[in-house]
Order: sequence, then C-alpha cells, then structure tokens
Amino acid sequence: MGDLNLVTVIVIAVNVLISMKGFKDYSFFEKYKFNTGAIRRGEHVRILSSGFLHVTNSHLFFNMLTLYFFAPIVIGFLGNWEFIVIYLGSLVLGNLLSYYFHKDEYHYTAVGASGAVSGILYSAILLNPDMSLYMFFIPVPIPAYIFGIGYLLYSIYGMRANNDNIGHDAHFGGAVGGYVITLLMVPILLQVNSLMVGLLAIPIIILFILNKTGKI
Repeated sequence: MGDLNLVTVIVIAVNVLISMKGFKDYSFFEKYKFNTGAIRRGEHVRILSSGFLHVTNSHLFFNMLTLYFFAPIVIGFLGNWEFIVIYLGSLVLGNLLSYYFHKDEYHYTAVGASGAVSGILYSAILLNPDMSLYMFFIPVPIPAYIFGIGYLLYSIYGMRANNDNIGHDAHFGGAVGGYVITLLMVPILLQVNSLMVGLLAIPIIILFILNKTGKI
C-alpha cells in the first residue's frame, strides 16, 4: 500500500487545489459545497463538486492519506479508469444518500471526499480481503473485513444519533458505492469470495430494514 501512481497523484492534486481555493475564497466554497436547498433548486453540480472541498487542512490530509494507502490496491487489481469510476461513483452515491436522508433539511450542508475515499477503501477490501489494517490507537492489525463491517455499523449508529457534524450517511453511501461498483466490475468475486461479500452486505441490509421500518 502507498505506491503513488500517477492517477492517484492527479486525484490528490485536484482535491488539494480545489480545497485550497475553497479555503481562500468563501464565495467559491459556498457556491460548490453540498447544500440541500441549492440542489433542490437545480444546482446538481454540488453533488460532485462538494466532494473536492474540505473544511480544514486536517480534514483534507486524512482523506488524502487514506486514499494514498488504498488507491494502489484498486488500481493494481482493476486499472486506472476503473479506479476513477469507483472514486467518482462512490462520491456521487454517497452524496445522493445524504440528499435522500436530508432532502427536507433545506439548510443541510456538507463537504469532503470521505464518500469517495470510503468507496475506494471498500473496493480494496473486496479485492484484497486478506489484508489487515493498522490504526494509530490500536497496536495490533485488524482484519480488513472486520474494520469494514464495524465502520458501516458505526455509520448507521451516527446516522441514527445525529449528534455530531460528521456526514455518516455520505460515508455509508460511498462505501456501498465502492462495494456495488466493484462487484459489477468483478462479478466473479460473488463466487470466489462469497462469504466476504455476504459479510460486508450485512450492514447494508440492516440500514435497509431500519429505513423501511422508519427507525432511521
């Protein structure tokens, strides 16, 4: 993990340049951030553009650091264009899920590449399920699939609690985007890695049930 492919460099550079522009230009930031009311008025570009803006340098850094570690796995298995499709598809699907859950909250706003990065992370887990992840605060490796399931379950908890400023729904939607798009690109994973595919689907099914029963 962590090999800087040219495509990875370009994606990171675009995020940095647009985010820096947003840091310095308030009107630019306001024009392109995710905002439910603006999207309902027809400004659909925000669904895409908001994924390249960030609130702070640390917000930008941690998203790009995660991308740096996991993009090479997706590119190595699938290729450059497939990586771009998963990245942008996850970004859009993450923001569409946010819009679904906040469509009546006209002042709801959000920015960040977290949805896209979550999609790349989940694609990498599907493609290389035997890998382990190392967290700064946990001294032992965590199996990637355990992290993936726990991450989505935590996102569901955050969506239900709705007591912080984290866009859990975009994270969840992005991860689902990476999961679904990767399976569409590599359907053989359903056969050769069916147990892992099924395990990672559990939080998605839980969210579907909670939404249908009106509990989220």
